Amino acid sequence: MNNTAILLIHCPDQQGILVAVTEFITGNKGNILYLDQWVNNEENHFFMRVEWDLTTFEIPRKKIEEYFSTLLAKRYDMKFSLYFKDVKPRMALFVSKMSHCLYDILARYSAGEWNVEIPMIISNHPDLEPIAKNFGIPYYCFPITKENKAEQEEKEMQLMKDQGIDFIVLARYMQILSQNFIEQYPNRIINIHHSFLPAFMGAKPYHAAHARGVKLIGATSHYVTADLDAGPIIEQDVTHITHKHNVETLVRKGQDLEKIVLSRGVAKHIEHKILAYNNRTVVFD
Repeated sequence: MNNTAILLIHCPDQQGILVAVTEFITGNKGNILYLDQWVNNEENHFFMRVEWDLTTFEIPRKKIEEYFSTLLAKRYDMKFSLYFKDVKPRMALFVSKMSHCLYDILARYSAGEWNVEIPMIISNHPDLEPIAKNFGIPYYCFPITKENKAEQEEKEMQLMKDQGIDFIVLARYMQILSQNFIEQYPNRIINIHHSFLPAFMGAKPYHAAHARGVKLIGATSHYVTADLDAGPIIEQDVTHITHKHNVETLVRKGQDLEKIVLSRGVAKHIEHKILAYNNRTVVFD
């Protein structure tokens, strides 16, 4: 069912919120298809995701946000986001030279696994352009140096603005984004990294982990903030290794996890199942 609306809500907890939201929907002849809510008792804060069928809903789509804000959000001091399932979000992919995450994302996209559009792939190197051509997606290369970083980022941001990009996925993009860039897409830039950070930083984390004899390797997808690799975590996973595994095996296992964990995070974002709050996330099932 694509003719649905989705609300993501968070606010200070108090009695009557759940009833008020459901009555807003059912009282206007909407049929609730999904509802999940959670209260953080430590902070006395309420979180909710609700999706409903619009077929018989009496409030016009273009008026739902206004009505909800006036009737409920102001009363309960709510922060909310409204989405429509038949509106595909537009995702920009940022890559450098490693292709494993890019291939995985494009394979899922081509298979129709995600309700998303990918109008562009942006890179600081030309290496992965043949992959983009194979999938019929425009590829833009912006070589970046210390001297031209600000200028190149401005060009990238203008390109994405012109193309109506909603969110960005860093599919092993090996550049640190500027604070100005990040501020244009708050909680809308998803990154992936190995879970050795900060223990094994640098260019060869798997080599360093192998030298220390680690028994677990993993990956973390998260939203990007100005604090490097410290944004709200979306998904994580790990796999066991032993002394029998060499560096090449660690790299292969690690890249497999990176693909899976990044794709899970992207899927949750596309499905509007993530609420970011105080540098943490509430991820609904």
